[in-house]
Amino acid sequence: MSAVARAPARLLLLTGAPATGKTQLALALVQRYGAALCSKDEIKELLFDALGTGGAEYSRRLSDASFALLFAFLPRLLWPGRLLLVEGNFRCGEHEAPLSCLLPADGAGFAQVWCRASLATRAARLRARAADPARHPGHRDWQADPVAVAREGFLELPGPRWQFDSDLPSEPALAALCAGIDSWCLPSGTANA
Repeated sequence: MSAVARAPARLLLLTGAPATGKTQLALALVQRYGAALCSKDEIKELLFDALGTGGAEYSRRLSDASFALLFAFLPRLLWPGRLLLVEGNFRCGEHEAPLSCLLPADGAGFAQVWCRASLATRAARLRARAADPARHPGHRDWQADPVAVAREGFLELPGPRWQFDSDLPSEPALAALCAGIDSWCLPSGTANA
């Protein structure tokens, strides 16, 4: 059996409110670690395309459906020796149960990054998204309230936790985060420089 096959699967959850830098961070981590990525918003956009867009309540229902699909497919995406990044605005007190059934009792192989940004940064990003013709209109960014953040933070699950402040200069903040991730997921002596 190869060393990779013996290595445990690793699941790194990237969570935080909308416009806190989760997607950009996920893309940087995918590039650095060669990880697989599963994003709740990608699933939601496919549902928008298939079922159409609607009001805020409809968008919330599609968000709930997107999370349900994400949780259903995660067990098939967790492979020994591979890092899987899962990105979305996970809700504290609601999303622990479907994730906990994927984890060993000690939580080995699971970690979280909570992405944060100031209110001003989030508001500016939401305005930019609303004006971006490439952004899926189903997200309703023009109506998003950066102040209304419910059930945000780390999920009550075992494993390492890191905060990522996307207001900070990106290179130092990313380097500090990656130092922690390296110590968690890479065998000694193999961390990327």
